[in-house]
Amino acid sequence: MRRRELLLLLGGAVTAPRPLHAQQKAMPVIGYLNGTTPEANAASLAAFRQGLGETGWVGGQNLKIEYRWAAFHYDRLPGLAADLAGHKVDVIAGCGGADEAFAARDATSTIPIVFLTGADPVETGLVASLARPGGNLTGVANLTQQLWQKRVELIAELVPKTRVIGVLVNPNRVLVGRVIDTTQQAVNAKGLQLETLKAGTEAEIDAAFATAVQRQIGAVVVSDPLFDSLAKQVAAAAARHAVPAIYIQRKYVADGGLISYGPIFLTAYHVVGTYVGKILNGVRPADLPVQQSTNFELVVNLTTAKALVLTVPPPILARADEVIE
Repeated sequence: MRRRELLLLLGGAVTAPRPLHAQQKAMPVIGYLNGTTPEANAASLAAFRQGLGETGWVGGQNLKIEYRWAAFHYDRLPGLAADLAGHKVDVIAGCGGADEAFAARDATSTIPIVFLTGADPVETGLVASLARPGGNLTGVANLTQQLWQKRVELIAELVPKTRVIGVLVNPNRVLVGRVIDTTQQAVNAKGLQLETLKAGTEAEIDAAFATAVQRQIGAVVVSDPLFDSLAKQVAAAAARHAVPAIYIQRKYVADGGLISYGPIFLTAYHVVGTYVGKILNGVRPADLPVQQSTNFELVVNLTTAKALVLTVPPPILARADEVIE
């Protein structure tokens, strides 16, 4: 062998580059946990991804997202959360409600978790405080349960002759008892009677409104991620049985519902996305205070009110952020 060839061979043996995969940092992986379906969350997912993008992270480019959907079978959430923890994802986004947040919390005490819940995260034990959550959890609290009193007041004002208010709940949710208790307090404050209606599947929604008619329930308060994902079906069932109802999100009213009052949910999903991105950038969950929704919107559908033979009081119209005609 020629001397030059020998030197090249020896040099190559010493300085041969490492395989490409050993030089590159592994792409971060986050887990997205939700109790519903991707079809029902298209807008929310877009807001979440926008938040991620604003912190420099784009799924499929420099970030991998592992989705776990329970398809309304909320009893599957603990297993799905455990699966994400077993894959050692970098962050878990538990979006949808308290069920997702608790499932993620119970699955890991080390992986950062960003939740979105309508319940008070301090009262329910998710975090130590809003300003200093501590541990591996932080997120967004829509505090939707605290808005029940306002929704009861609005629907009672809109349907002044009613003496019985119904609350439509999903019995499969972990905090359903708290929802009923909160609504009971709000109804008691108005000197009215409360009736509980239950629907745990899409098929049971129409039956729940039929029961409202049978029990002579004058108006119904609706709020649950299951119903949010089936807003059009819920609004149609209420219209079919001529039951006035108040909802938590605008999309019900856009789909023919009577009235809604609640936080702007897309904003909350956007914040969750930014929090996940900040954690990927090195911020500790304990250093990110739990955000509370501060923007709420009141939306009224005058066409639906007319069909129900209801006159919307001028004070409600004056306070409305949007009136659909």
